[in-house]
Amino acid sequence: MLSQFNSLQLIVIYITFIFQINAQSSDSLFQKPYELNWQIDIPISTSAIALGISFLILDSQTPPLEESYIQSINIKSINAFDRNTIYNWSPNLSIASDILLYTSCAIPLTLFSNNRIRKDWVKFGIMYAETFALTATLTALTKNLVKRPRPFVYNKNIDLNYKQEQRAQYSFFSGHTSMSAAMCFMTAKIFHDYNKSSKAKPWVWAAAIILPAVTGILRQQSGQHFLTDIVAGYLIGGTIGILIPTLHSKKKFKKKKGKMSKTLF
Repeated sequence: MLSQFNSLQLIVIYITFIFQINAQSSDSLFQKPYELNWQIDIPISTSAIALGISFLILDSQTPPLEESYIQSINIKSINAFDRNTIYNWSPNLSIASDILLYTSCAIPLTLFSNNRIRKDWVKFGIMYAETFALTATLTALTKNLVKRPRPFVYNKNIDLNYKQEQRAQYSFFSGHTSMSAAMCFMTAKIFHDYNKSSKAKPWVWAAAIILPAVTGILRQQSGQHFLTDIVAGYLIGGTIGILIPTLHSKKKFKKKKGKMSKTLF
């Protein structure tokens, strides 16, 4: 456990170091890449709130799995790609995936080592909040609507108490993986847009790709999720992580203004 923690410390130090490699162009010529706009931020915020409220209502009405259902569950109902996952079970790997999740949520803060980003802390903070909220609420609501039993529910060797926890039916899709991917891809996208000519960009993107993938693998190996849960969580979280900064791009707003001016004259 201590070695895992030390490894995670090294990851954070490594990422902070490469974020300190600035772009070659001078700050006097730098144009800020993002812009806040109520036409973007209000719909995102209200969508996240609506998703969150919907989940809380449905979650309060969702009973745990009944023992009769658990006893009658058939592994043949699982697709062949996912079936072997039911034999995975490791509380230690589950804890390791928790640590990677918390690390992923903290990694965007390393962007503040970059002076350009630090000056835009309000825009960064809003994009962080939107990415976090949209990913968390969309994941939670999907879990409740799908109600896919976790792999360990099918495992006859696992204690019934674990299987009758409410979260035991919230397998699809992986929240650890979706949140890790959202945070890491958002971090890489923001770093990329603030440091167009930085030589650190490939390393930042590599870290952003690898960390959520490892998080997902740990979730699968610990028996918490099927592989399809991991893939779906990775794709959805990664999409949100890139989408939020892209929606705030100044280039996007300039194109819209250009089209509007053409229609007016």
